[in-house]
Amino acid sequence: MELSFKRLSIEGACGAHFIDGNSVSLLYKGRDSFDAIFNAIDDAREIICLQFYIFRNDETGTEVANRLKKKAAEGVRVYLLYDHFGSIGTPLNFWKDLRASGINVRASRPFKWGDPFYYAHRDHRKLIIIDGLKAFTGGLNIANEYRGFHIKIKRTGWRDTGIMLEGPIALELSKTFVKTWTAWGGGQIKDSNGSIISSEGSGGLPVIPIFASSSKGRRMMRKLLYYSIKQAQKSILLTTAYFTPSRRLVDSLEDAIRKGVSVKLLLPGISDVPAAHYAGRAFFKRLLRSGVKIYNYQGEVLHAKSYVFDSCWSIVGSANLDFQSLRWNDEGNVGILSHEFGSQMTSVFEEDLQHSIEITAQDWENRPLCDRIKERFFVLFRRRL
Repeated sequence: MELSFKRLSIEGACGAHFIDGNSVSLLYKGRDSFDAIFNAIDDAREIICLQFYIFRNDETGTEVANRLKKKAAEGVRVYLLYDHFGSIGTPLNFWKDLRASGINVRASRPFKWGDPFYYAHRDHRKLIIIDGLKAFTGGLNIANEYRGFHIKIKRTGWRDTGIMLEGPIALELSKTFVKTWTAWGGGQIKDSNGSIISSEGSGGLPVIPIFASSSKGRRMMRKLLYYSIKQAQKSILLTTAYFTPSRRLVDSLEDAIRKGVSVKLLLPGISDVPAAHYAGRAFFKRLLRSGVKIYNYQGEVLHAKSYVFDSCWSIVGSANLDFQSLRWNDEGNVGILSHEFGSQMTSVFEEDLQHSIEITAQDWENRPLCDRIKERFFVLFRRRL
């Protein structure tokens, strides 16, 4: 089956190259995702690298920490990088205990008294690499809500999406981690032979890393997003936790509709950031009028960030469709060019729609006055939400 997206065009828009020979497993159920992560950590033999926006000291964070301590005691080298803002609620004693157990710990994007506005730039990436052979990325953080953990009852975790990658892409992501680790004061990360552990693969799926940690990187990430919307010929399925679009993004979606492309936007019905929730809704009238179908996920909080174009080109990672992700944050995503994987992503999207309510133009016109006031107020701050 011919793909409507071409490798060279994607690489040109992204500024990176596809890496072939990878196995890709989709993770979109909280407990299953963490079971896969726990098993991978337990099986590690040489090195574990972790990078998270949020790493809490709750039951989930403590369990991960205990598993890492156990591996460090076995001689496995463990490196943990956490975002200073995202993990600000985690006590210093938690990090001190990890260091005392032989785990290397660093904070990224720390607060600077001389440049307080710098704190708006956050390391929003989520990444685990095991022995340079296996990697996890997506929207998950290390905290109870993502796992669905409750001490007395079983709860459903937030609806999130991640992927487990095996093959040569793990080496490329290892290089990204090493670069970031070094930038925040860590030393070189090498194996006993003086080089990063690597893997080789044949066959499998082509995966392209879409990691942005600079103005140029974020510019390329936006360029890839607009390219993907413009190139789509049949369908665009967008799932995002936070939606505060730029005018260019709204224009691009309207252009796609005019070409006959089906555009569906899946957003949270309830959000952990109400200000961003209402700021994004200020654009619903225009989007609905143009023909974009908008759905609100019901039940648990929707935290996923995944985008599927023509059921063959998929992007999964940490970046939302908001100013914070596309203009300020360090973000980590991967793209998979595959009808097989794209079909899986489409099926998950359709499954999510079964737990969602479509917002119609009439529903939107009849929304409460208090909601209209909140939308008009919070949209004024959309560039900082």
